[in-house]
Amino acid sequence: SCTAEEAAGSAGPRERGLCVLCGLPAAGKSTFARALGRRLRQERGWTVGVLSYDDVLPDASLDSEGARPPPSQWKMLRQELLKYLECFLTAVISGCQMSAPPNRTEAIWENFITCLKDQELIFSSALKAPYCYLLAKTAVSRPLFLVLDDNFYYQSMRYEVFQLARKYSLGFCQLFLDCPLETCLQRNGQRLRALPPETIYAMGEKIEKPNPQKNAWEHNSLTIQSPECSLESSLEVTDLLLLTALENPVKNIEDNMEQKEMDRIICSTNVLHKADQTLRRIVSQTMKEAKDEQVLPNNLKLLAEELNKLKAEFLEDLRQGNKYLCFQPTTDLSDVTSFFCNEKHNIVQKYFSKQH
Repeated sequence: SCTAEEAAGSAGPRERGLCVLCGLPAAGKSTFARALGRRLRQERGWTVGVLSYDDVLPDASLDSEGARPPPSQWKMLRQELLKYLECFLTAVISGCQMSAPPNRTEAIWENFITCLKDQELIFSSALKAPYCYLLAKTAVSRPLFLVLDDNFYYQSMRYEVFQLARKYSLGFCQLFLDCPLETCLQRNGQRLRALPPETIYAMGEKIEKPNPQKNAWEHNSLTIQSPECSLESSLEVTDLLLLTALENPVKNIEDNMEQKEMDRIICSTNVLHKADQTLRRIVSQTMKEAKDEQVLPNNLKLLAEELNKLKAEFLEDLRQGNKYLCFQPTTDLSDVTSFFCNEKHNIVQKYFSKQH
């Protein structure tokens, strides 16, 4: 086997790419991925690997009630899977055997290996080396595209895949299957392992569609209206997108503007987190003061509702950079607190005055 550095350094001229296939559960991603794989193999002669997160992380991704684990745990599982994908990529780029990483979750690694074997991308090398795998000749000699099939509802999830593409100078593109929520819920209800409807509703509210205007790294993105667009016409357009991605691999040079954008997002997230904690404390303290002032129970309830609504609106405005502050990494938390306290004061006075 080879190290990641050796593999990255020996990257040859062959074309390789990563495609992120994203959208709500039951939007038709897996069906589309299979059809895309068949088309690219038959008509272009490419080697295609479809990596469905639901297949590789099935037991870990759902609990007994069909719900996903906490975001922090799910993030770790996703990153582990990307680590395995990197093992495969380094082997392909360098022409070495693929070896199992030392720190791995055995069940997930086995699912990953099965996924690659089923698509004839690798095969076991020998009985005496159970954790070494040989690459199929087609994986090394032909253009290779790996399609990652998952919800990828946050931009940050997709950015991790882009970073991998940049590290190894691969082509990169995104496909977003835009399917009406009602259609997804209906399809989901017909599945053997249906998700709870509230999970799909929640994801529908959180999903961040590719935004090439905002993020330069998302410029190679395509939105497909599912199920309005015919599969055949969608595949034709997608074919061109993937070809463009292969012919224009991501440069492995740090883009300062791109890095600044990611730094801004991280900083924004940190400020929002601190603001959320601070505003929670202010609301809690205000409710304590209201009880000390012996505000009537019914008015206490109304006050709490108004303050929590204000907090939610305030944080959303802060996130979007709309009403209260233009969002800058240098935003002082004391300014945020001051804005909130002014608004809070007007609400509190209204309820305190009702006592008299």
